[in-house]
Amino acid sequence: MKWKCLILAVTAATAALVAGCGKQPESSSGGGSSEGKRIYNIGFSQCNLGEPWRVQMNADIKAAAEKHKDRIRVFYKDAQNRTEVQQNQVREFIQQGVDLIIISPKESVPLTKPVAEAMAKGIPVIVLDRALAGDDYTMFIGGDNREIGRQAGYHMVKILGGKGNVVELKGLMTSQPAIDRHEGFLEGIKGSDIKIIFSADCKWLEPDAQREMKSALSRFPDIDAVYAHNDPSAHGAYLAAEQEGKGREKSIKFIGIDGLPTEGVKYVREGILEATFVYPTCGAEAIEYALKILDGEDVPKQVILPTRVITKETLEREGS
Repeated sequence: MKWKCLILAVTAATAALVAGCGKQPESSSGGGSSEGKRIYNIGFSQCNLGEPWRVQMNADIKAAAEKHKDRIRVFYKDAQNRTEVQQNQVREFIQQGVDLIIISPKESVPLTKPVAEAMAKGIPVIVLDRALAGDDYTMFIGGDNREIGRQAGYHMVKILGGKGNVVELKGLMTSQPAIDRHEGFLEGIKGSDIKIIFSADCKWLEPDAQREMKSALSRFPDIDAVYAHNDPSAHGAYLAAEQEGKGREKSIKFIGIDGLPTEGVKYVREGILEATFVYPTCGAEAIEYALKILDGEDVPKQVILPTRVITKETLEREGS
């Protein structure tokens, strides 16, 4: 009987030791005061890396995460602009048991269910840029696309003196940002004599915008301006006008959205775009709020980041 008791005691002690080891937080590689802190795993699904703005978003997330490498690891996935791939990516993160998911959806409705599945498993989800249907997510961070479109409309009225023919090159119209940028622009030009004489869904892609602009140029001899839902599309429209060989790029004003230093701002400085509107990438904010969520802090359901117009005049004032 004594031997049986001894065996049971040793077995219980071993089990307790194993269980205790399983609960130990992961040590960070940084050492020092960070030793003993748990390292959280974050899964990030980007809808595509074919747009410079999204490449910048990834870069901003990486830069922000690097500052907290003793606390978090971010695992990056590129959905390559395919909704079904992004749905699977979210479900893979769920199966892997990540601590938090960040997603920038390709489309709102199809990604709503996978995100809801993550929430049901107790995995918080931060949605960037494009809102989902309903509110079954932890928080949304993005720009106010309707307001950006509205400001672009106001600016268009200003530079055209309240009248003119405009080509609108839209983003992916199954995504909420494109819908908002279109509707906001209509609000901005309301009451003026500005007419949208040609519009096309360019899916945010410069080659598509260039092709559609060539079609517009062949059909309409009088085009005063182009409102593009992003800077690549505005640039594609400019190239199409330039390639027509009639100097029409000089008589048409081009407005875009994104305002990246290496893209929209550069085009404004070079005189290609009349203006671009800053659309924040949300990258740094995503990591900031992810840490708050992982620390158990309350966060707002929605964080809307501001925009601003960039023209040659604003660049001169800022000395940049």
